[in-house]
Amino acid sequence: MSKQKEVKTNAMRILESMGIPFSHYTYECEEFVDGLQIADLLGLPYEKVYKTLVTVGNSKNYFVFVIPVAEELDMKAAARSVGEKNVEMLHVKDINAVTGYIRGGCTAVDMKKQYVTRIDSSAQTLEKMIVSGGRIGSQLELAPVDLIRAANAEFADIVKKA
Repeated sequence: MSKQKEVKTNAMRILESMGIPFSHYTYECEEFVDGLQIADLLGLPYEKVYKTLVTVGNSKNYFVFVIPVAEELDMKAAARSVGEKNVEMLHVKDINAVTGYIRGGCTAVDMKKQYVTRIDSSAQTLEKMIVSGGRIGSQLELAPVDLIRAANAEFADIVKKA
C-alpha cells in the first residue's frame, strides 16, 4: 500500500481547500475493477471500503449513493431516502457526461454538479472510510462526517438487508 502526494485529483484539492484530513492510496490498474478487487489489492477490510453509485429518478434528477463495496443498493430504500418513487442505475455510458468521472473512478466529492447524495448509515460506525479518489488507481481514506461535509450528503439506510 503506497501513499503518495504528487498526483492530486480534484476531489483531493476540494478536501484540502476545506481543511479535511485524508490519506491517499494508489494502486496499479489499467481498467475498471470492482471495489472488492481494489480492497483485496490494498489489503483493506471490505467494511471500510465504499463504492459510489449514480442513479436517475422518475423526476429525471440524478442521485448519488455511497455504500460498502460488498453490499447491494436497495433501490426502494434509496428512492425513499431522496423522495423519489423509484430510482434506477445510471447507464455506464452516461457516467462521464453526468459526473465528470469514469466508471471505477467516480467519487461523491466534486462531481460536475452537486447532486443529492446519501451515504449508507453503516459508515457512521466507522472512524475512517475509504472511497474513490476521483480516478482509477486512487483511493481516499477520511472520516465519514468529513465525506458528509465535502459531498453535502446525508446518512441513510440504503443497502439491501440480508
